[in-house]
Amino acid sequence: MENSAFNIATIWRYPVKSMMGEELNASAITALGVLGDRAFALVDEETGKIVSAKNPQKWPSFFYYRAAFASAPSTSNLPPIWITLPNGALVRSDDAQRDQILSDALKRKVTLHNSAPEKPTLEQFWPEYAGQSNEVSQEAVAGDAPKGTFFDYATLHLLTTSSLDRLNKLYPEGRFEARRFRPNIVVDTGKLEGFVENDWVGKTVQIGDSVKLAITDPCPRCIMPTLAQGDLPRDLGVMNKGIMQNRVQVPFAGKPLPSIGVYARVITGGVIKHGDVLSIVS
Repeated sequence: MENSAFNIATIWRYPVKSMMGEELNASAITALGVLGDRAFALVDEETGKIVSAKNPQKWPSFFYYRAAFASAPSTSNLPPIWITLPNGALVRSDDAQRDQILSDALKRKVTLHNSAPEKPTLEQFWPEYAGQSNEVSQEAVAGDAPKGTFFDYATLHLLTTSSLDRLNKLYPEGRFEARRFRPNIVVDTGKLEGFVENDWVGKTVQIGDSVKLAITDPCPRCIMPTLAQGDLPRDLGVMNKGIMQNRVQVPFAGKPLPSIGVYARVITGGVIKHGDVLSIVS
């Protein structure tokens, strides 16, 4: 594995946390990951929590919202974003009525932010505890990401085609498409089999001529990949018959957890594009 070289299959950006995002042919990679990723988030005004699809009991339709930049962002300027509501209506982030429109659609008072609160948290629903007092937990945001950001943990998330193939073999009835897992970078690992990126944790990878990433942790999974989004149906088998088959030690959690994909920290930024070579360099 040390000298293996693969190719970048797709690049994804999610301008608003927990909304559907946009597939890219190329992107700048900065200290904050894919340029413009998770640049915005909604905040529940009643609780002060970041709005997240991790609590589908409260936000059942959130994965049907889509966000995209109105024009290409640059390192010196992030343009406004368009948000597409489930009914097809559009609202721009610089519209004075945006918060009211989004609040009416979500049936809760929310505000759009481009910087996180002092100690951001979100609510996570645990289906195994449904009906109990601990069915919803309070989770910190940006554990290994810079302060003021909206990442769940780290600034980049990588996923391999080998992992998707393995999941499809474990549960052929399920639809294991990359967008279920909300990666930033999908890596085409060719004919390799299994959860290839498990072995990348603790190593450095290089993409193209300049971008270097430290692979820090596996990516533990919650209820989100099982939820409906776009034309993907809700499917609990995605977790029970697929993801649960890859329980690995997660350093920041200190225990084995069902995980798919890996988290990364940016060592050196640059531009990556579809087809670039990714190499394990150390």
